[in-house]
Amino acid sequence: MTAAKVMDHLIPADDGVFYTRNDPNDIRFGDIVLRDIDQYSTAQVVILGCPQDEGISRNRGRPGARFAPTEIRRDLYRYPVTQSHKHLVLMDLGDLKISDTLEKTHELLRQTVRRLIADGKKVIVLGGGNDISYPDCLALSEETSQPLVFNVDRHLDVRADTPRNSGTPYRQLLEEGIIQPCMFHEFGINSFANSPRYLEYVLNTGANIHYLGDLRAAGVGMSLRSIIDTADPDGIFFGFDLDAVRSIEAPGVSDPGPMGFSAREVCEIADVAASDPRTRIIEITEVCPEFDRDRLTSKLAANIIVRALAKETGEKIV
Repeated sequence: MTAAKVMDHLIPADDGVFYTRNDPNDIRFGDIVLRDIDQYSTAQVVILGCPQDEGISRNRGRPGARFAPTEIRRDLYRYPVTQSHKHLVLMDLGDLKISDTLEKTHELLRQTVRRLIADGKKVIVLGGGNDISYPDCLALSEETSQPLVFNVDRHLDVRADTPRNSGTPYRQLLEEGIIQPCMFHEFGINSFANSPRYLEYVLNTGANIHYLGDLRAAGVGMSLRSIIDTADPDGIFFGFDLDAVRSIEAPGVSDPGPMGFSAREVCEIADVAASDPRTRIIEITEVCPEFDRDRLTSKLAANIIVRALAKETGEKIV
């Protein structure tokens, strides 16, 4: 798919989300983000929304994630531009046009993300349901030879369901040979939130399960860096399903739970993603604005993105 053809399948984001204070002493992300397609060639990072929750409904979750891309943008573009973003060239491509079936939407997303990666862009994908990890990882695998994949989640998402849904993407990727088991990491898993059969399935494939308690004991960021340092990938995918975060800090998700990463811990993961130039896709899923409280979840999603786009400048990041 050509770059021009990609744009035929996109809808611009709502003008109202691009915040500005009109203050040269207080520049916000809404002031710097590019929106004119003629500037596409200059962009380093592109934001793409996939506003659908059909996969969540198929998986018997609570719908509402289709509204998340707009609400995450609303908080993202309010963030001040810091020294660590000084040279960032960011573009918002808007939202993918949603097709009449989930399968068709996935195929269109795969084609779009693949084109963006082929053009040398880092891609921020705003879901939507976690089912989009299938087309996103498929796109990455088509443009890299050794992708490293992290499912930051308390669920394994390897359900044996038909048709596909938000609980099946990593089983699809493993069974179709799209990702190598040794390069796939289930990161932050809660053993009490998953069927023993699915835990056994993942282990039998040779993939890696990292339980939340073990990561917390060893240090979340340190554990992640250790995995990356020994993997030698040529592209890295980070899928942040925000039900990985405990519900007191992320109440607006498709399946909230009291146990999970803290907001600070999940931001440590984003810091590691920022520090590695091989990071090609950062995906945020399962944000459900209707059930959010004080916009905590969409603000956390925005904070993950802001941190993942930061560069090392010596500026203290807390």
